[in-house]
Amino acid sequence: MDKVKYNTFAVMFYINKGRIKKNGTTTVMGRISVSGEMVQFSTQMDVDPTLWDAKRYRLKGRERESIEINNQLQELTDAITGYHKDFIKQQGYVTAELLKNRVCNIGQKTDMLLELFREHNEQYKRMVGVNREEKSFLIYHYAMNYIADFIKSQYGVEDIELIKLNLRFLEDMMLFLRGEKGLSVNTANGVAISLKRVIKCAINQGTLRKDPFVGYKFDVVPPECRHQIEEDLHKLMTTEIKSKALCFSRDMFIFSTFTGTSFSDVVKLTDKNIGINNNGDKHLTFKRQKTGTECYVPLLDIPLKIIEKYRSERKSERLFNMTTWSTMYENLGKMQKLCGLKEPISYHQSRHNFGTLITLLNDVPIETVAKMMGHKDLKTTEIYARMSNKKVGDDMKRIIKSSKSKFKLFEDRDMPIVEEYNYFEFRDRYEKRYGKNQ
Repeated sequence: MDKVKYNTFAVMFYINKGRIKKNGTTTVMGRISVSGEMVQFSTQMDVDPTLWDAKRYRLKGRERESIEINNQLQELTDAITGYHKDFIKQQGYVTAELLKNRVCNIGQKTDMLLELFREHNEQYKRMVGVNREEKSFLIYHYAMNYIADFIKSQYGVEDIELIKLNLRFLEDMMLFLRGEKGLSVNTANGVAISLKRVIKCAINQGTLRKDPFVGYKFDVVPPECRHQIEEDLHKLMTTEIKSKALCFSRDMFIFSTFTGTSFSDVVKLTDKNIGINNNGDKHLTFKRQKTGTECYVPLLDIPLKIIEKYRSERKSERLFNMTTWSTMYENLGKMQKLCGLKEPISYHQSRHNFGTLITLLNDVPIETVAKMMGHKDLKTTEIYARMSNKKVGDDMKRIIKSSKSKFKLFEDRDMPIVEEYNYFEFRDRYEKRYGKNQ
């Protein structure tokens, strides 16, 4: 018959009367036992050995010092018991050594969510300009702030332990972001995605064994076409703006509108990215930072003029002295007000303008658009180049025009097809041919 293995767990405290300090006190020691394994640690609390109750593992008396020490020992006991439960729940097992290391912070990685988030963001910020983008850093920055607000609102604390995270945490957070903060579905999803990436860091460092949010299903909103309407783009291009900084930001937005380049790609463009074909036409060739795919974009008159406009102001080999992403974001907001636009402007919107207003609406095949925008999958291009009602209307006009000469419907001489339906004419012709009783 197999022996049944019992899992035991106990926490106790004791003093070593043989180690009395010069001031007459001794240190309270802790002992943790788990399934026969036992470890000891120092509580860093010094007490009068004559007041120690070895049976109760506490100090005797009702003096203020005794009460405070006893309360601290009870809090420590409760904390260790909580760690024990957390390890069992998160990892499925626990050892006395693990609990001791947890109490003494020996070999411990960051075990608090926001603390780990800050470490992640600090490391990410150091890589901005190397292989990370400023706007990506800001996404993590704002996500951490939203999560901090949720933790304080929901739990009344400044931070939360990673091992206490579960599916309910994420569900409640999403409700908070959508309700209290009024975020859109996609923006709230972005915060959750940033959180899950930080959780992956916790798993990699061994703080967590698995993703506590496994099984969560994101609300999916079909992507909308985010290009500007032609009237708004015209206002943006023709409105007089006296500020040189705002003019530069507008020119960069327009440059990307006519080339499909992203902010991070424009930053790195140099004269080496400009080529000339056999017909003498100039074009851009570059690899997208996001995907690494090769892009080939013919340079129209407007982007060529923008390049020449800022040629004399270059401080390096790059085509433009690009501002930071945050400055660009701020300037686009100012331009929205100056131009009297109802819809906000984002730099990424310029790529949608290129995908729809500049290319698709001018009958550029979607395969060509995909090549110019550096998309690996046509499905991605379809999101950028969503069909507009105007495009559908124009296409139908061409179909109607061509169909008149290509297709003919058989017409009965006695009953020709008429453009405008007239009941009385139809009735008379019908009765003449078939009689009144038919």
